[in-house]
Amino acid sequence: MLKKNIFIFILAGLSLVTASCNSNTVIDEQSDIREGMWNLDSLVAFDFVIDDTTSLYEVQYNVRYAVNYPYYNLYLKYYIEDSTGQILSSDMQELVLFDKKNGDPLGDGLGDLFDRAVPITKNQKFDYAGPYTFKVKQFMRNEQLPGILSFGLKIQKPEED
Repeated sequence: MLKKNIFIFILAGLSLVTASCNSNTVIDEQSDIREGMWNLDSLVAFDFVIDDTTSLYEVQYNVRYAVNYPYYNLYLKYYIEDSTGQILSSDMQELVLFDKKNGDPLGDGLGDLFDRAVPITKNQKFDYAGPYTFKVKQFMRNEQLPGILSFGLKIQKPEED
């Protein structure tokens, strides 16, 4: 078991090094949800800088969740803000975490923890170069939403063929 855990940590470290070397990646970060309870009033925020306003970007969420998460889906509300705090874009989204028919968790898992990468858009445009903030909050209307362990954001330029 110890060898397996060491292998997983080494593999994760190599993945981070490889991802950080990709010049197409604007941001690829995870934020831990304290004690696996996402409070209704808690925002997860990611700061990033856009240099190229001519490109369209792919946006992806990365959710780590436990199999005891009480729903098959997760409703979110996101906000994209500029450096002055002005909201440029906002929308509600649904992420499906479990198969609706058989209840199996979606994504990659080990034991009772699963990671689900959810592509959101392949054509996000940013109108100006500079700093942005991407904020996300759970919109399940539970005061405390159990079972979401971390939430991540990845923004990158599409891979060229």
